Amino acid sequence: MSDKNRLIDVALEESSLAPASPNAEHERRIALFDLKESNSFAIVGADQGPYLLNLAIHDGRLAFDVSDEAGARLCLHHMPLSPVRKIVKDYAFLCESYHTAIRTAAPSQIEAIDMGRRGLHNEAAEVLQESLRERFIIDLETARRLFTLICALHVRA
Repeated sequence: MSDKNRLIDVALEESSLAPASPNAEHERRIALFDLKESNSFAIVGADQGPYLLNLAIHDGRLAFDVSDEAGARLCLHHMPLSPVRKIVKDYAFLCESYHTAIRTAAPSQIEAIDMGRRGLHNEAAEVLQESLRERFIIDLETARRLFTLICALHVRA
């Protein structure tokens, strides 16, 4: 993959975002920062990067609006939320359990919940990679960070 095939900026459409808890907002900021710092993203059959990505929910579908550095749209892809909907709900439950456990549970319980959360996050990233493979090529770490952002958008949807 070319060095050009990466994201240089990622934005979430504000109208797609729901108010977030401090923990969710923190996770969203970290995912955005990490994505900008390190990612692997390509449009299948194209070598036009680096790219700008705007994520949104439109009509119950996840919209990947990809532009070049100058802002010219290269691709608009709408992905059904059905492949990730259940995982998002399960992940949100595990995150809530984790944040509750941090305040009250024994370290072994916190570690068990965190392991489950990380495992589900990896599963979600793999589902996302598979769902997008006909349009985009993304590595596992990029997919993990995108999944975090999808969770932020899904709350509103």
